[in-house]
Amino acid sequence: MDYTELVEAYIDMVYRVAVSYLGSPADGEDVTQTVFLKLLNKLDTLQSQEHVKHWLLRVTVNECKRLAASPWRRHTVPLEEACAGIAFETPEQSALFQAVMQLPPKDRLAVDLYYYEGYSTAQAAQLMGCSATAFTTRLARVRAKLRDMLGGPEDV
Repeated sequence: MDYTELVEAYIDMVYRVAVSYLGSPADGEDVTQTVFLKLLNKLDTLQSQEHVKHWLLRVTVNECKRLAASPWRRHTVPLEEACAGIAFETPEQSALFQAVMQLPPKDRLAVDLYYYEGYSTAQAAQLMGCSATAFTTRLARVRAKLRDMLGGPEDV
């Protein structure tokens, strides 16, 4: 496995997960850089492409947790300012993005892993360090929150 090919294949995924968890593009860049530096040191021990992907996501989540617990987090820009420059094709996409970004970090991460990265509930639960049942419950609650925030129908 070539390091450059791995970076090209997974940098967008790592960055999306980090921004989704932390809510800040700058923090997402920091976490992405840290994760790929760790990959450079760990590359010889990873056996397959799927192992690399899983390892990258697990390390990304751990780095996000570490950064979120840092005392420096108190000196950050509000989320609304960080997301102000993003352009969307439709007003519905913009509203959904804003609603997701208002969720707590673990809820945003659940949405990102399940809907954007395409992981099954069991795989996403493992990456988040919880049971599949707990992940499914979290996802159901997140959907209900988003439905309330966006004014969607109750029976969906």
